[in-house]
Amino acid sequence: MKLRWKIVLGVLGTLVVVGGGGFAYMLTADPKPAKVVEAGPTGQRIAADGILANFYPATGPGPHPAILLLGGSEGGLGKDIRAQALALQTEGFTTLQLAYHNAQGKSAKLKNIPLEDFYTGLDWLKKQPGVDPQRIGIVGYSKGAEAGLLVATRYSGIRAAALGMPSSVVWDGMSGENYMLGSFNSSWSEKDAPVPHLAYKGRPGSDGLMPVFEGGLKELGANPDAIIPVEKYAGKLLLVCGEAETLWPSCPMTDQIVARAKAKGAAAPLVLRYKHAGHGVMGAPFADAADAKRWTGFGGGTAEANAAARTDSWPKIVAFLKAELAPPDTGPTAQRQVIGKAAARR
Repeated sequence: MKLRWKIVLGVLGTLVVVGGGGFAYMLTADPKPAKVVEAGPTGQRIAADGILANFYPATGPGPHPAILLLGGSEGGLGKDIRAQALALQTEGFTTLQLAYHNAQGKSAKLKNIPLEDFYTGLDWLKKQPGVDPQRIGIVGYSKGAEAGLLVATRYSGIRAAALGMPSSVVWDGMSGENYMLGSFNSSWSEKDAPVPHLAYKGRPGSDGLMPVFEGGLKELGANPDAIIPVEKYAGKLLLVCGEAETLWPSCPMTDQIVARAKAKGAAAPLVLRYKHAGHGVMGAPFADAADAKRWTGFGGGTAEANAAARTDSWPKIVAFLKAELAPPDTGPTAQRQVIGKAAARR
């Protein structure tokens, strides 16, 4: 650590001498604001009491199950997540598509994001007309899956969580100071304190960030507090990953979640794995080939495999949510058996 700081200070000193304000700017500058999509005709924008979200109430007689829906590191109210929200609304789930960073009133960088923002969203969702507060689930992918699993272990009453490209640990914040200078802050905070987190290690490879995360996971034994304690989650868990991913090791981290659940006596997660899919493995089916190609460009896999994975996994995710968030007088056993058989054939 001393050597690292000597190097850093030396670099900073050199840059100051030659007018290196660009380095400081790179570390401190906010990212370009994420594009925020409108809710559309079946939803409404919520911007009050610390919540920025698109809200999609289910139609028809209630009470309805409800979903907190979380996107990835884009942090805003993105197009892909809106497609999931609309698909969930159609299936009878009241859905809150929550913005948690890089949007108006939220932190520009994904660092020390308050878990209280998610708790507030859940509290608000449970109070909405037509929502059954006993039938609440979380759906999220990528950083939203990391947050979703962490929240599920800390907020009681989450009955179902469907998480794509998940993380087994809490990672460093996504900011220049973390990337360049080491472990400065967490992705998440609670009560103004950073949640214990795992540092990025190494350098990106020619095809992406994977080595940085793999390097971090190698030091997990020395940083056990960064592990998300899945055993503290009392609900049911479904995980989706693509083995051809190049962004971060979501399938190995899925395996870590499953192994920990088994070791700690927690319910076994249901896992859907897709051999040739990448970081675009989970979500509502793509609207067109261009969408599938866009995901392949930064997350690995083939466009065809990502599209096929979504086409296969989305109905299983919906069936899982319907089974686990069914009314108390409706037995979900038969639906669970169907999903389990489908997963075994993946």
